[in-house]
Amino acid sequence: MTVDQPVDPYAAELPPAQREGRLGVGVISAGKVGSVLGAALRGAGHSVIGAHAVSADSRNRAESLLGGVPVLEIPEIMRRAELVLLAVPDDALAELVSGLAEAGHIQAGQLIVHTSGRYGTEVLAPAQSRGAIGLAIHPAMTFTGLSMDLQKLHTCAFGVTAPGPVLPIAQALVVEMGGEPVVIREPDRLTYHAALAHASNHLNTITGQSAEMLHRIGVDHAETVLRPLMQASLDNALASGESALTGPVARGDTGTLRRHVQLLAGSELPADIRTAYMAMARATTQRALDRGVITAGKAAELLDVLDA
Repeated sequence: MTVDQPVDPYAAELPPAQREGRLGVGVISAGKVGSVLGAALRGAGHSVIGAHAVSADSRNRAESLLGGVPVLEIPEIMRRAELVLLAVPDDALAELVSGLAEAGHIQAGQLIVHTSGRYGTEVLAPAQSRGAIGLAIHPAMTFTGLSMDLQKLHTCAFGVTAPGPVLPIAQALVVEMGGEPVVIREPDRLTYHAALAHASNHLNTITGQSAEMLHRIGVDHAETVLRPLMQASLDNALASGESALTGPVARGDTGTLRRHVQLLAGSELPADIRTAYMAMARATTQRALDRGVITAGKAAELLDVLDA
């Protein structure tokens, strides 16, 4: 897959079965993820033969990260590419794959690689039935669509799912892009994605809610207060797990928790902040109890305060 050979400038015009050397990569579509991964593959020595870009933002992104790569229609990309990178939204993936297969755009031996966290390779079954090799490689990071993302890939894990015989191909592609492949079994793919969404998306929500509370009491630069606290909390949690838990629940500080609940119930803070705080306090109480951080009696006291 990665044998270094002279690049034929006309190789992109040949069918995949007739080409040699590095892979000709087609990117569908040139969003934040597709453009960055396409640039990473090109940096690894592969040739990006074309990108599909509809919006002005996508075209600008393709020009910035994939300068000189032609913007092509999907059928042309499918005709030229040995590796097709499908970087489309989760909900659009299945329809796209089935449409490509039904239209006869899939070529035997083509690598069809998607970047969805939600799916493994079963979603690629229509392409695989026509001789394509299906791979799922999901980068576990958020993307800006800027060149800085290329550096972040070097500390990024990729959830990799593929049939056993071709799993090394998926792992090799991730390593070439600078990432760390983590194998996820097909039945576990949705759990994997839910875990990442819970960690990343809900962290964003909690951060925004906490910042809003500080802004409402006159703290203009909430990030100066939250950044060191949240970074230390994240580092401690990843290093030590539940034993790093601190705060009113871990201390069994019923009085403080009661005052928090009273504040939230009687304030003009948005309802989503009250709902999130109460739900997370209940979840934290249960996890602290299950792991022996607090006693059953103290957990009951805390839950009584939250249910009052």
